[in-house]
Amino acid sequence: MRRDKARQVSAVLAVGALALTAACSSGGASDGGKGPDAGKKAAVQNFGVGTKADSTGPAVAVDGAKNGGTAYSLDQSGFDYLDPGQQYVSDQLSVQLLYNRSLTGYKIDPKTGRTIVVGDLATDTGTPSDGSKTWTYTLKDGIKFEDGTPVTAQDVKYGIERLFADYETQGPQYVQKWLFGTDYRKKYAGPYGGRSIPDAQIATPDARTLVFHFLAPHADTPYAMAMPNISPVPKAKDDQQKYNNHPVATGPYKIASYQPGKSLTFVRNPNWDPKTDPIRNAYPDKWQFQLGIAEPGLTNRLAADTGTDRFAINMSGSADPSKMQSLTSDPQYKDRTVNEYQPYVEAFNLNTRRIKDPKVRQAVMYAFPMQQVQQAFGGGAQGDLGTTLLSPTVAGWKKFDPFGKLAKPMGDPQKAQQLLKDAGVSTPYKISLAYANTPRWDSVTLTIQKALEKAGFKVERKAIDPTSYYTVVGKVDTPYDMYRTGWGADWPNGSTVVPPTMDGRNLADGTNNYAFLDDPKINAEIDRINQITDLSQQATAWDQLAEYSLQTDTAQIPFIFDKYFNLHGSGLGGVTYNQVYGTINPNSVFVKQ
Repeated sequence: MRRDKARQVSAVLAVGALALTAACSSGGASDGGKGPDAGKKAAVQNFGVGTKADSTGPAVAVDGAKNGGTAYSLDQSGFDYLDPGQQYVSDQLSVQLLYNRSLTGYKIDPKTGRTIVVGDLATDTGTPSDGSKTWTYTLKDGIKFEDGTPVTAQDVKYGIERLFADYETQGPQYVQKWLFGTDYRKKYAGPYGGRSIPDAQIATPDARTLVFHFLAPHADTPYAMAMPNISPVPKAKDDQQKYNNHPVATGPYKIASYQPGKSLTFVRNPNWDPKTDPIRNAYPDKWQFQLGIAEPGLTNRLAADTGTDRFAINMSGSADPSKMQSLTSDPQYKDRTVNEYQPYVEAFNLNTRRIKDPKVRQAVMYAFPMQQVQQAFGGGAQGDLGTTLLSPTVAGWKKFDPFGKLAKPMGDPQKAQQLLKDAGVSTPYKISLAYANTPRWDSVTLTIQKALEKAGFKVERKAIDPTSYYTVVGKVDTPYDMYRTGWGADWPNGSTVVPPTMDGRNLADGTNNYAFLDDPKINAEIDRINQITDLSQQATAWDQLAEYSLQTDTAQIPFIFDKYFNLHGSGLGGVTYNQVYGTINPNSVFVKQ
Protein backbone atom coordinates (compact mmCIF):
# COMPACT_ATOMS: atom_id res chain seq x y z
CA MET A 1 0.00 0.00 0.00
CA ARG A 2 1.05 3.58 -0.50
CA ARG A 3 2.14 5.76 2.36
CA ASP A 4 -0.23 5.86 5.31
CA LYS A 5 -2.62 8.78 5.49
CA ALA A 6 -1.35 9.92 8.88
CA ARG A 7 2.12 10.57 7.47
CA GLN A 8 0.65 12.25 4.38
CA VAL A 9 -1.33 14.66 6.54
CA SER A 10 1.74 15.30 8.69
CA ALA A 11 3.80 16.09 5.61
CA VAL A 12 1.33 18.73 4.52
CA LEU A 13 0.95 20.34 7.93
CA ALA A 14 4.54 20.22 9.16
CA VAL A 15 5.47 23.69 7.94
CA GLY A 16 9.20 24.11 7.94
CA ALA A 17 9.70 20.70 9.50
CA LEU A 18 13.31 20.55 8.35
CA ALA A 19 14.16 23.70 10.25
CA LEU A 20 12.09 22.68 13.26
CA THR A 21 13.98 19.42 13.71
CA ALA A 22 17.42 20.89 13.11
CA ALA A 23 17.99 21.11 16.85
CA CYS A 24 17.69 17.32 17.20
CA SER A 25 20.85 15.26 17.31
CA SER A 26 21.70 12.97 14.44
CA GLY A 27 20.16 10.07 16.35
CA GLY A 28 18.80 6.85 14.91
CA ALA A 29 20.92 4.36 13.03
CA SER A 30 23.55 6.95 12.22
CA ASP A 31 24.75 7.17 15.83
CA GLY A 32 23.92 3.68 16.98
CA GLY A 33 20.67 4.85 18.53
CA LYS A 34 22.41 6.90 21.23
CA GLY A 35 21.08 10.36 20.35
CA PRO A 36 18.26 11.90 22.40
CA ASP A 37 15.83 11.55 19.50
CA ALA A 38 16.57 7.86 18.89
CA GLY A 39 13.62 6.74 21.01
CA LYS A 40 13.07 3.17 22.12
CA LYS A 41 14.67 0.57 19.90
CA ALA A 42 12.02 -0.99 17.71
CA ALA A 43 11.99 -4.78 17.74
CA VAL A 44 12.25 -6.61 14.43
CA GLN A 45 10.27 -9.81 14.14
CA ASN A 46 8.92 -12.26 11.61
CA PHE A 47 5.28 -13.28 11.66
CA GLY A 48 4.04 -16.85 11.84
CA VAL A 49 0.79 -18.62 11.01
CA GLY A 50 -1.10 -19.79 14.08
CA THR A 51 -2.80 -23.11 14.73
CA LYS A 52 -6.45 -23.94 15.28
CA ALA A 53 -5.80 -23.79 19.01
CA ASP A 54 -4.33 -20.29 18.61
CA SER A 55 -7.57 -19.29 16.86
CA THR A 56 -9.84 -20.04 19.81
CA GLY A 57 -11.07 -17.35 22.18
CA PRO A 58 -11.06 -15.56 24.45
CA ALA A 59 -8.05 -13.31 23.92
CA VAL A 60 -5.12 -13.61 26.30
CA ALA A 61 -5.80 -11.42 29.34
CA VAL A 62 -3.70 -8.32 29.94
CA ASP A 63 -2.07 -8.12 33.37
CA GLY A 64 -3.86 -5.68 35.65
CA ALA A 65 -6.63 -4.94 33.15
CA LYS A 66 -10.15 -4.06 34.23
CA ASN A 67 -13.39 -3.64 32.33
CA GLY A 68 -15.10 -0.27 32.12
CA GLY A 69 -14.47 3.39 31.49
CA THR A 70 -14.09 5.43 28.31
CA ALA A 71 -10.99 5.46 26.12
CA TYR A 72 -10.32 8.38 23.78
CA SER A 73 -8.52 8.69 20.49
CA LEU A 74 -7.35 12.08 19.21
CA ASP A 75 -6.93 12.31 15.43
CA GLN A 76 -5.74 14.98 13.01
CA SER A 77 -8.33 14.17 10.37
CA GLY A 78 -11.55 12.25 10.01
CA PHE A 79 -12.05 8.84 8.46
CA ASP A 80 -12.61 8.78 4.73
CA TYR A 81 -14.05 5.30 5.04
CA LEU A 82 -15.71 3.24 7.75
CA ASP A 83 -16.97 0.72 5.17
CA PRO A 84 -14.47 -2.15 5.60
CA GLY A 85 -14.55 -2.71 1.84
CA GLN A 86 -12.92 0.70 1.30
CA GLN A 87 -10.36 0.70 4.11
CA TYR A 88 -6.69 0.63 3.16
CA VAL A 89 -4.69 3.18 5.18
CA SER A 90 -3.48 2.93 8.74
CA ASP A 91 -6.00 5.14 10.55
CA GLN A 92 -8.83 3.10 9.03
CA LEU A 93 -7.11 -0.22 9.67
CA SER A 94 -6.79 0.56 13.37
CA VAL A 95 -10.33 1.79 13.97
CA GLN A 96 -12.02 -1.09 12.13
CA LEU A 97 -10.62 -3.55 14.67
CA LEU A 98 -13.20 -2.23 17.13
CA TYR A 99 -16.25 -3.22 15.08
CA ASN A 100 -15.19 -5.40 12.16
CA ARG A 101 -14.05 -9.03 12.03
CA SER A 102 -12.38 -10.66 9.02
CA LEU A 103 -11.89 -14.32 8.20
CA THR A 104 -8.45 -14.15 9.81
CA GLY A 105 -6.65 -11.56 11.91
CA TYR A 106 -3.53 -10.79 13.94
CA LYS A 107 -3.13 -12.09 17.47
CA ILE A 108 -0.63 -10.02 19.47
CA ASP A 109 0.87 -11.30 22.71
CA PRO A 110 0.34 -8.44 25.22
CA LYS A 111 3.62 -9.23 27.03
CA THR A 112 6.06 -9.95 24.21
CA GLY A 113 4.41 -8.33 21.19
CA ARG A 114 4.79 -11.57 19.23
CA THR A 115 2.30 -11.50 16.37
CA ILE A 116 0.74 -14.40 14.48
CA VAL A 117 -2.10 -14.63 11.99
CA VAL A 118 -5.02 -16.72 13.32
CA GLY A 119 -8.60 -17.49 12.48
CA ASP A 120 -10.92 -14.63 13.48
CA LEU A 121 -14.36 -15.40 12.01
CA ALA A 122 -12.86 -18.68 10.80
CA THR A 123 -11.88 -21.64 12.95
CA ASP A 124 -8.31 -21.48 11.64
CA THR A 125 -6.16 -19.79 8.99
CA GLY A 126 -7.56 -21.93 6.18
CA THR A 127 -6.94 -25.31 4.59
CA PRO A 128 -5.08 -25.28 1.25
CA SER A 129 -5.46 -27.84 -1.53
CA ASP A 130 -4.72 -28.10 -5.24
CA GLY A 131 -1.23 -26.73 -4.67
CA SER A 132 -2.53 -23.74 -2.65
CA LYS A 133 -4.89 -22.64 -5.44
CA THR A 134 -7.92 -23.70 -3.37
CA TRP A 135 -8.53 -22.57 0.21
CA THR A 136 -11.35 -23.72 2.50
CA TYR A 137 -12.60 -21.80 5.54
CA THR A 138 -15.10 -22.82 8.21
CA LEU A 139 -16.84 -20.18 10.32
CA LYS A 140 -16.96 -20.47 14.10
CA ASP A 141 -20.22 -21.11 15.90
CA GLY A 142 -21.88 -18.26 17.76
CA ILE A 143 -20.77 -15.25 15.70
CA LYS A 144 -23.51 -12.66 15.21
CA PHE A 145 -24.10 -9.22 13.75
CA GLU A 146 -24.92 -6.40 16.17
CA ASP A 147 -28.68 -7.06 15.77
CA GLY A 148 -28.27 -10.69 16.84
CA THR A 149 -28.52 -12.22 13.36
CA PRO A 150 -26.08 -15.13 12.89
CA VAL A 151 -23.18 -14.48 10.49
CA THR A 152 -23.17 -16.99 7.62
CA ALA A 153 -20.76 -17.96 4.88
CA GLN A 154 -23.17 -16.33 2.45
CA ASP A 155 -22.77 -13.01 4.33
CA VAL A 156 -18.99 -13.21 3.93
CA LYS A 157 -19.35 -14.05 0.26
CA TYR A 158 -21.73 -11.12 -0.21
CA GLY A 159 -19.23 -8.80 1.50
CA ILE A 160 -16.65 -9.90 -1.07
CA GLU A 161 -19.11 -9.53 -3.96
CA ARG A 162 -19.63 -5.86 -3.01
CA LEU A 163 -15.91 -5.27 -3.68
CA PHE A 164 -16.57 -5.65 -7.41
CA ALA A 165 -19.04 -2.72 -7.50
CA ASP A 166 -17.76 0.33 -9.35
CA TYR A 167 -17.89 2.56 -6.23
CA GLU A 168 -15.61 0.23 -4.23
CA THR A 169 -12.33 1.75 -5.43
CA GLN A 170 -10.15 2.26 -2.35
CA GLY A 171 -9.68 -1.10 -0.66
CA PRO A 172 -7.26 -3.98 -1.33
CA GLN A 173 -7.77 -5.93 -4.55
CA TYR A 174 -5.86 -9.12 -3.86
CA VAL A 175 -8.73 -11.58 -3.52
CA GLN A 176 -10.65 -10.06 -6.45
CA LYS A 177 -7.62 -10.38 -8.74
CA TRP A 178 -6.76 -13.84 -7.46
CA LEU A 179 -10.27 -14.98 -8.37
CA PHE A 180 -10.72 -13.32 -11.78
CA GLY A 181 -7.45 -11.69 -12.87
CA THR A 182 -6.36 -8.05 -13.16
CA ASP A 183 -9.46 -7.05 -15.14
CA TYR A 184 -11.74 -8.60 -12.54
CA ARG A 185 -14.58 -6.08 -12.93
CA LYS A 186 -14.98 -7.11 -16.56
CA LYS A 187 -15.57 -10.68 -15.38
CA TYR A 188 -17.97 -9.85 -12.54
CA ALA A 189 -19.65 -6.50 -11.87
CA GLY A 190 -20.92 -6.99 -8.33
CA PRO A 191 -24.13 -8.26 -6.73
CA TYR A 192 -26.55 -5.43 -7.50
CA GLY A 193 -27.83 -6.89 -10.75
CA GLY A 194 -28.78 -10.07 -8.94
CA ARG A 195 -25.66 -12.01 -9.95
CA SER A 196 -23.55 -13.89 -7.46
CA ILE A 197 -19.93 -14.96 -7.79
CA PRO A 198 -20.10 -18.47 -9.32
CA ASP A 199 -19.24 -21.51 -7.21
CA ALA A 200 -16.27 -22.02 -9.51
CA GLN A 201 -14.67 -19.03 -7.76
CA ILE A 202 -16.29 -19.01 -4.28
CA ALA A 203 -18.50 -21.86 -3.17
CA THR A 204 -20.62 -21.84 0.00
CA PRO A 205 -21.82 -25.44 0.35
CA ASP A 206 -23.41 -24.67 3.71
CA ALA A 207 -23.88 -21.78 6.14
CA ARG A 208 -20.42 -22.16 7.69
CA THR A 209 -18.15 -23.08 4.77
CA LEU A 210 -16.43 -21.01 2.10
CA VAL A 211 -14.22 -22.49 -0.61
CA PHE A 212 -12.04 -20.12 -2.65
CA HIS A 213 -10.75 -21.26 -6.04
CA PHE A 214 -7.91 -19.00 -7.20
CA LEU A 215 -6.35 -18.85 -10.65
CA ALA A 216 -2.86 -19.52 -9.27
CA PRO A 217 -1.25 -20.68 -6.00
CA HIS A 218 -1.24 -18.19 -3.14
CA ALA A 219 0.54 -19.52 -0.08
CA ASP A 220 0.04 -16.22 1.76
CA THR A 221 -3.77 -16.44 1.59
CA PRO A 222 -4.07 -16.48 5.43
CA TYR A 223 -2.68 -12.93 5.45
CA ALA A 224 -4.90 -11.70 2.61
CA MET A 225 -7.94 -12.93 4.53
CA ALA A 226 -7.00 -10.62 7.41
CA MET A 227 -7.56 -7.49 5.31
CA PRO A 228 -10.67 -5.62 6.55
CA ASN A 229 -12.59 -6.10 3.30
CA ILE A 230 -12.76 -9.89 3.69
CA SER A 231 -15.63 -9.58 6.13
CA PRO A 232 -19.39 -10.15 6.22
CA VAL A 233 -22.05 -7.66 5.14
CA PRO A 234 -25.77 -8.40 5.63
CA LYS A 235 -27.42 -8.01 2.24
CA ALA A 236 -30.55 -6.45 3.74
CA LYS A 237 -28.49 -3.65 5.35
CA ASP A 238 -26.39 -2.84 2.29
CA ASP A 239 -27.31 0.60 0.95
CA GLN A 240 -24.16 0.81 -1.14
CA GLN A 241 -22.24 4.08 -0.69
CA LYS A 242 -24.36 5.05 2.34
CA TYR A 243 -23.17 1.91 4.14
CA ASN A 244 -19.97 3.85 4.79
CA ASN A 245 -21.66 5.80 7.61
CA HIS A 246 -23.17 2.83 9.43
CA PRO A 247 -21.33 -0.47 8.85
CA VAL A 248 -22.94 -3.32 10.75
CA ALA A 249 -20.70 -4.52 13.56
CA THR A 250 -19.40 -8.02 14.18
CA GLY A 251 -16.70 -6.90 16.63
CA PRO A 252 -17.01 -5.94 20.30
CA TYR A 253 -18.23 -2.40 19.60
CA LYS A 254 -20.87 -0.77 17.44
CA ILE A 255 -21.26 2.80 16.27
CA ALA A 256 -23.40 4.91 18.60
CA SER A 257 -22.93 8.25 16.80
CA TYR A 258 -20.86 9.64 13.98
CA GLN A 259 -20.27 13.21 12.83
CA PRO A 260 -17.80 12.97 9.91
CA GLY A 261 -14.68 15.01 10.57
CA LYS A 262 -15.77 15.81 14.13
CA SER A 263 -16.49 12.80 16.31
CA LEU A 264 -17.11 9.05 16.34
CA THR A 265 -18.41 7.13 19.36
CA PHE A 266 -18.47 3.37 19.90
CA VAL A 267 -20.40 1.49 22.58
CA ARG A 268 -20.44 -2.20 23.41
CA ASN A 269 -21.98 -4.63 20.95
CA PRO A 270 -24.03 -6.97 23.19
CA ASN A 271 -24.01 -9.70 20.53
CA TRP A 272 -20.21 -10.04 20.43
CA ASP A 273 -19.10 -13.25 22.14
CA PRO A 274 -15.54 -13.06 23.52
CA LYS A 275 -15.36 -16.87 23.56
CA THR A 276 -15.20 -16.76 19.75
CA ASP A 277 -12.54 -14.03 19.59
CA PRO A 278 -8.81 -14.73 20.16
CA ILE A 279 -7.79 -11.20 19.19
CA ARG A 280 -9.89 -8.58 21.05
CA ASN A 281 -10.07 -8.01 24.81
CA ALA A 282 -12.41 -4.99 24.53
CA TYR A 283 -11.94 -3.67 28.07
CA PRO A 284 -13.41 -0.11 27.80
CA ASP A 285 -17.17 0.34 27.81
CA LYS A 286 -16.86 3.12 25.25
CA TRP A 287 -14.44 4.59 22.71
CA GLN A 288 -14.71 8.26 21.78
CA PHE A 289 -12.79 9.61 18.80
CA GLN A 290 -12.22 13.35 18.60
CA LEU A 291 -11.47 14.19 14.97
CA GLY A 292 -9.94 17.13 13.13
CA ILE A 293 -7.43 18.18 15.82
CA ALA A 294 -4.59 20.17 14.27
CA GLU A 295 -0.92 19.73 15.14
CA PRO A 296 1.02 20.66 17.17
CA GLY A 297 -2.04 21.08 19.41
CA LEU A 298 -2.78 17.36 19.36
CA THR A 299 0.71 16.43 20.53
CA ASN A 300 0.61 19.19 23.16
CA ARG A 301 -2.60 17.72 24.59
CA LEU A 302 -1.13 14.24 24.89
CA ALA A 303 1.99 15.65 26.52
CA ALA A 304 -0.03 17.75 29.03
CA ASP A 305 -1.97 14.65 30.16
CA THR A 306 -4.87 16.53 31.74
CA GLY A 307 -8.63 15.97 31.94
CA THR A 308 -9.98 13.27 29.65
CA ASP A 309 -6.72 13.43 27.68
CA ARG A 310 -5.29 11.25 30.47
CA PHE A 311 -7.26 8.45 28.83
CA ALA A 312 -6.35 9.37 25.26
CA ILE A 313 -4.13 8.09 22.49
CA ASN A 314 -3.43 8.81 18.83
CA MET A 315 -3.73 5.32 17.37
CA SER A 316 -2.14 5.91 13.96
CA GLY A 317 -0.35 9.27 13.88
CA SER A 318 3.15 10.05 15.12
CA ALA A 319 3.94 13.05 17.27
CA ASP A 320 4.50 16.43 15.64
CA PRO A 321 8.15 16.70 14.46
CA SER A 322 8.56 20.09 16.13
CA LYS A 323 8.05 18.44 19.54
CA MET A 324 10.51 15.59 19.17
CA GLN A 325 13.42 17.19 21.03
CA SER A 326 11.42 17.57 24.25
CA LEU A 327 9.46 14.33 23.94
CA THR A 328 12.56 12.17 23.50
CA SER A 329 14.81 13.91 26.03
CA ASP A 330 12.43 14.57 28.96
CA PRO A 331 12.21 11.47 31.22
CA GLN A 332 8.65 12.30 32.30
CA TYR A 333 7.36 10.94 28.98
CA LYS A 334 9.34 7.70 28.94
CA ASP A 335 6.74 5.42 30.53
CA ARG A 336 3.97 6.46 28.15
CA THR A 337 5.87 6.40 24.88
CA VAL A 338 5.43 3.87 22.06
CA ASN A 339 8.20 3.71 19.44
CA GLU A 340 8.01 0.89 16.90
CA TYR A 341 8.59 0.20 13.23
CA GLN A 342 5.82 0.83 10.73
CA PRO A 343 5.65 -1.30 7.55
CA TYR A 344 6.64 1.62 5.31
CA VAL A 345 9.87 2.30 3.43
CA GLU A 346 10.42 5.83 2.18
CA ALA A 347 12.21 5.90 -1.17
CA PHE A 348 13.14 8.16 -4.03
CA ASN A 349 12.41 6.52 -7.37
CA LEU A 350 14.78 6.92 -10.33
CA ASN A 351 12.86 6.85 -13.60
CA THR A 352 14.56 4.05 -15.52
CA ARG A 353 12.90 5.14 -18.78
CA ARG A 354 14.80 8.43 -18.52
CA ILE A 355 17.93 7.58 -16.50
CA LYS A 356 18.80 4.41 -18.38
CA ASP A 357 22.36 3.74 -17.21
CA PRO A 358 22.50 1.90 -13.84
CA LYS A 359 25.86 3.55 -13.10
CA VAL A 360 24.23 6.97 -13.22
CA ARG A 361 21.45 5.76 -10.92
CA GLN A 362 24.07 4.35 -8.55
CA ALA A 363 25.85 7.71 -8.61
CA VAL A 364 22.65 9.32 -7.35
CA MET A 365 22.47 6.66 -4.64
CA TYR A 366 25.98 7.41 -3.40
CA ALA A 367 25.37 11.18 -3.42
CA PHE A 368 22.00 11.01 -1.62
CA PRO A 369 22.10 12.76 1.82
CA MET A 370 20.18 10.25 3.98
CA GLN A 371 20.99 11.76 7.33
CA GLN A 372 19.86 15.28 6.53
CA VAL A 373 16.58 13.97 5.16
CA GLN A 374 16.09 11.84 8.28
CA GLN A 375 15.90 15.02 10.34
CA ALA A 376 12.84 16.17 8.39
CA PHE A 377 11.08 13.04 9.57
CA GLY A 378 11.54 13.86 13.22
CA GLY A 379 14.93 12.23 13.69
CA GLY A 380 15.73 8.66 14.64
CA ALA A 381 12.63 8.13 16.76
CA GLN A 382 10.36 8.62 13.74
CA GLY A 383 12.52 6.84 11.21
CA ASP A 384 15.66 4.71 11.07
CA LEU A 385 18.04 5.18 8.18
CA GLY A 386 16.79 2.57 5.71
CA THR A 387 18.96 0.79 3.16
CA THR A 388 16.66 -2.00 1.92
CA LEU A 389 13.53 -2.06 -0.22
CA LEU A 390 11.73 -4.29 2.27
CA SER A 391 10.82 -3.03 5.72
CA PRO A 392 12.18 -4.75 8.85
CA THR A 393 8.56 -5.76 9.56
CA VAL A 394 8.51 -8.11 6.55
CA ALA A 395 9.29 -11.80 7.02
CA GLY A 396 12.70 -12.76 5.64
CA TRP A 397 14.16 -9.27 6.01
CA LYS A 398 17.84 -8.94 6.82
CA LYS A 399 20.29 -6.08 6.91
CA PHE A 400 21.68 -5.13 3.52
CA ASP A 401 23.72 -2.03 2.68
CA PRO A 402 25.52 -2.61 -0.64
CA PHE A 403 26.36 1.07 -1.13
CA GLY A 404 27.76 1.69 2.36
CA LYS A 405 25.13 4.32 3.12
CA LEU A 406 25.24 3.77 6.88
CA ALA A 407 28.99 4.38 6.89
CA LYS A 408 28.55 7.63 4.93
CA PRO A 409 24.96 8.78 5.59
CA MET A 410 25.75 12.34 4.51
CA GLY A 411 26.58 11.08 1.01
CA ASP A 412 29.76 10.18 -0.89
CA PRO A 413 30.16 12.77 -3.66
CA GLN A 414 33.60 11.47 -4.72
CA LYS A 415 32.25 7.97 -5.39
CA ALA A 416 29.32 9.49 -7.30
CA GLN A 417 31.66 11.57 -9.46
CA GLN A 418 33.72 8.50 -10.30
CA LEU A 419 30.62 6.55 -11.37
CA LEU A 420 29.51 9.39 -13.65
CA LYS A 421 32.98 9.35 -15.20
CA ASP A 422 32.82 5.56 -15.65
CA ALA A 423 29.42 5.94 -17.32
CA GLY A 424 30.95 8.31 -19.89
CA VAL A 425 28.22 10.90 -19.52
CA SER A 426 28.70 14.64 -19.81
CA THR A 427 28.66 16.54 -16.52
CA PRO A 428 26.98 18.21 -14.86
CA TYR A 429 24.38 15.50 -15.49
CA LYS A 430 20.90 17.03 -15.53
CA ILE A 431 18.14 15.60 -13.29
CA SER A 432 14.57 16.84 -12.82
CA LEU A 433 13.53 16.31 -9.21
CA ALA A 434 9.76 16.42 -8.64
CA TYR A 435 8.19 16.95 -5.21
CA ALA A 436 4.83 17.57 -3.58
CA ASN A 437 4.49 21.35 -3.19
CA THR A 438 4.55 21.59 0.61
CA PRO A 439 7.01 23.41 2.87
CA ARG A 440 8.41 20.13 4.12
CA TRP A 441 9.22 18.66 0.73
CA ASP A 442 10.47 21.99 -0.57
CA SER A 443 13.03 21.95 2.25
CA VAL A 444 13.93 18.29 1.78
CA THR A 445 14.44 18.52 -1.97
CA LEU A 446 16.53 21.68 -1.58
CA THR A 447 18.85 19.67 0.67
CA ILE A 448 18.97 16.85 -1.90
CA GLN A 449 19.65 19.33 -4.71
CA LYS A 450 22.66 20.77 -2.89
CA ALA A 451 24.09 17.32 -2.14
CA LEU A 452 23.67 16.03 -5.69
CA GLU A 453 25.18 19.16 -7.24
CA LYS A 454 28.33 18.62 -5.17
CA ALA A 455 28.58 15.20 -6.86
CA GLY A 456 28.39 16.31 -10.49
CA PHE A 457 24.66 16.68 -11.12
CA LYS A 458 22.59 19.67 -12.19
CA VAL A 459 19.25 19.36 -10.37
CA GLU A 460 16.10 21.16 -11.47
CA ARG A 461 13.39 20.97 -8.81
CA LYS A 462 9.76 20.80 -9.96
CA ALA A 463 6.85 21.37 -7.57
CA ILE A 464 3.63 19.36 -8.09
CA ASP A 465 0.22 19.96 -6.52
CA PRO A 466 0.06 17.52 -3.56
CA THR A 467 -3.49 16.44 -4.45
CA SER A 468 -2.37 15.11 -7.84
CA TYR A 469 1.19 14.12 -6.96
CA TYR A 470 0.83 10.33 -7.21
CA THR A 471 -1.22 10.66 -10.39
CA VAL A 472 1.51 12.72 -12.06
CA VAL A 473 4.50 10.60 -11.05
CA GLY A 474 2.56 7.41 -11.83
CA LYS A 475 2.15 8.26 -15.53
CA VAL A 476 4.35 6.23 -17.84
CA ASP A 477 5.34 9.37 -19.73
CA THR A 478 5.98 11.46 -16.61
CA PRO A 479 8.63 14.07 -17.49
CA TYR A 480 10.50 13.70 -14.19
CA ASP A 481 13.65 11.75 -13.35
CA MET A 482 13.43 11.47 -9.59
CA TYR A 483 10.55 11.61 -7.07
CA ARG A 484 9.66 10.31 -3.65
CA THR A 485 7.08 7.64 -2.84
CA GLY A 486 6.41 5.49 0.20
CA TRP A 487 5.28 1.88 0.16
CA GLY A 488 4.14 -0.41 2.95
CA ALA A 489 3.65 -4.15 2.97
CA ASP A 490 -0.03 -5.09 3.25
CA TRP A 491 1.03 -8.07 5.29
CA PRO A 492 4.48 -9.25 6.38
CA ASN A 493 5.44 -10.93 3.11
CA GLY A 494 7.47 -9.58 0.19
CA SER A 495 4.64 -10.59 -2.15
CA THR A 496 2.94 -7.30 -1.25
CA VAL A 497 6.05 -5.23 -2.04
CA VAL A 498 8.13 -6.75 -4.84
CA PRO A 499 5.45 -7.56 -7.48
CA PRO A 500 3.50 -4.28 -7.22
CA THR A 501 6.59 -2.04 -7.20
CA MET A 502 9.04 -3.94 -9.43
CA ASP A 503 7.12 -6.03 -11.97
CA GLY A 504 7.92 -4.72 -15.47
CA ARG A 505 4.62 -6.05 -16.77
CA ASN A 506 2.89 -3.54 -14.51
CA LEU A 507 3.68 -0.48 -16.64
CA ALA A 508 0.61 1.61 -17.29
CA ASP A 509 -0.68 4.95 -16.03
CA GLY A 510 -1.42 4.53 -12.34
CA THR A 511 1.23 1.87 -11.87
CA ASN A 512 2.82 1.29 -8.47
CA ASN A 513 6.10 0.50 -10.28
CA TYR A 514 7.02 4.17 -10.03
CA ALA A 515 10.56 3.65 -11.35
CA PHE A 516 9.12 1.95 -14.48
CA LEU A 517 11.61 -0.86 -13.97
CA ASP A 518 11.42 -3.68 -16.51
CA ASP A 519 14.08 -6.26 -15.70
CA PRO A 520 13.39 -9.67 -17.33
CA LYS A 521 15.10 -11.49 -14.46
CA ILE A 522 12.83 -9.82 -11.89
CA ASN A 523 9.71 -10.54 -13.97
CA ALA A 524 10.63 -14.21 -14.26
CA GLU A 525 11.56 -14.51 -10.60
CA ILE A 526 8.22 -13.02 -9.52
CA ASP A 527 6.42 -15.80 -11.38
CA ARG A 528 8.73 -18.45 -9.91
CA ILE A 529 8.49 -17.22 -6.33
CA ASN A 530 4.69 -16.98 -6.47
CA GLN A 531 4.63 -20.74 -7.07
CA ILE A 532 6.50 -21.48 -3.82
CA THR A 533 4.05 -22.84 -1.25
CA ASP A 534 6.40 -22.80 1.75
CA LEU A 535 6.05 -19.32 3.25
CA SER A 536 9.49 -19.33 4.88
CA GLN A 537 11.19 -20.23 1.61
CA GLN A 538 9.06 -17.69 -0.22
CA ALA A 539 10.00 -14.94 2.24
CA THR A 540 13.70 -15.62 1.74
CA ALA A 541 13.28 -15.59 -2.05
CA TRP A 542 11.46 -12.23 -2.01
CA ASP A 543 14.21 -10.71 0.12
CA GLN A 544 16.90 -12.01 -2.23
CA LEU A 545 15.07 -10.60 -5.24
CA ALA A 546 14.68 -7.21 -3.55
CA GLU A 547 18.43 -7.22 -2.82
CA TYR A 548 19.17 -8.02 -6.48
CA SER A 549 16.93 -5.17 -7.65
CA LEU A 550 18.55 -2.67 -5.30
CA GLN A 551 22.13 -3.60 -6.08
CA THR A 552 21.86 -4.31 -9.81
CA ASP A 553 19.09 -2.03 -11.10
CA THR A 554 19.22 0.67 -8.37
CA ALA A 555 15.86 1.99 -9.49
CA GLN A 556 14.88 3.12 -5.98
CA ILE A 557 16.81 4.84 -3.20
CA PRO A 558 15.43 3.69 0.16
CA PHE A 559 16.27 6.16 2.92
CA ILE A 560 13.89 5.80 5.88
CA PHE A 561 12.24 2.91 7.71
CA ASP A 562 9.27 4.72 9.20
CA LYS A 563 8.49 4.44 12.88
CA TYR A 564 5.48 5.25 14.98
CA PHE A 565 6.40 7.54 17.86
CA ASN A 566 3.83 9.02 20.17
CA LEU A 567 2.61 9.35 23.72
CA HIS A 568 -0.51 8.01 25.38
CA GLY A 569 -2.35 9.25 28.43
CA SER A 570 -1.23 8.05 31.85
CA GLY A 571 -4.74 6.75 32.55
CA LEU A 572 -4.47 4.00 29.91
CA GLY A 573 -2.91 0.59 30.36
CA GLY A 574 -2.39 -2.36 28.05
CA VAL A 575 -1.09 -0.16 25.25
CA THR A 576 0.39 -2.57 22.68
CA TYR A 577 1.36 -2.17 19.05
CA ASN A 578 0.23 -3.76 15.77
CA GLN A 579 3.38 -3.92 13.66
CA VAL A 580 1.50 -5.19 10.60
CA TYR A 581 -0.66 -2.06 10.44
CA GLY A 582 1.89 0.29 11.97
CA THR A 583 -0.60 1.52 14.57
CA ILE A 584 -1.54 1.17 18.21
CA ASN A 585 -3.43 -2.06 18.89
CA PRO A 586 -6.75 -0.98 20.46
CA ASN A 587 -7.69 -4.55 21.37
CA SER A 588 -5.64 -4.67 24.59
CA VAL A 589 -6.14 -1.09 25.85
CA PHE A 590 -7.84 -0.61 29.21
CA VAL A 591 -8.81 2.38 31.34
CA LYS A 592 -7.10 2.46 34.73
CA GLN A 593 -9.73 2.69 37.45
